[in-house]
Amino acid sequence: MLFNIESHQHDKPVGRIRKQNETLIIRAAEVEFAEKGFVGASMNAIAQRAGLPKANIHYYFKNKMGLYIAVLSNIIDIWDSSLSDFTEDDDPAEVLPEYIRQKIAFAREYNLASRIFAAEIISGANNMKTYFSDNYHVWFEGRVAVFRKWIEQGKIDAITPEHLLFMIWSTTQHYADFSVQIAAALNKKEPDEQDYSAATETLIHVILKGCGVFK
Repeated sequence: MLFNIESHQHDKPVGRIRKQNETLIIRAAEVEFAEKGFVGASMNAIAQRAGLPKANIHYYFKNKMGLYIAVLSNIIDIWDSSLSDFTEDDDPAEVLPEYIRQKIAFAREYNLASRIFAAEIISGANNMKTYFSDNYHVWFEGRVAVFRKWIEQGKIDAITPEHLLFMIWSTTQHYADFSVQIAAALNKKEPDEQDYSAATETLIHVILKGCGVFK
């Protein structure tokens, strides 16, 4: 399920340098939006963080809203792409653990983008109306249908697939959105490699045992 925003369609990468610059700008924007929110962020500050002239930022993204949408689009595409590959012929004992590993890895690498997404959702997702359109429901139902086929084939228990996905999303993204709380609970400056590894293996064990993949 791609996050198609009409205002961003003309910004599709056309070459390696363009792709590199867009990625650089988006990662700089993640820091700015995460620290200051949409209202407090500025294109000038984002340009400084990216180490590029402000004119370059406007060349790739018309305005601050366009760049904000691009940040949301980027993280959503990353999340959705790994789930979109599931088929009814897959073995959930193989693909679900890998999906959870990917989601934890994304939480660690794209933690700022995840927080921006969470803040947008909490505020009512006014800037994501295109994403949460009928197409989103169609995409989601297609993913749920795969899980239903797995249930019919006896590969997983007869659970409610929708809530299994919600559980995976919430538990994995917790390690991005609430990493400060996690660090405080663990009495650390921030979670380390061992913490993320332990979280991954714990979630795999609990979730797959809960849906009957692990006996």
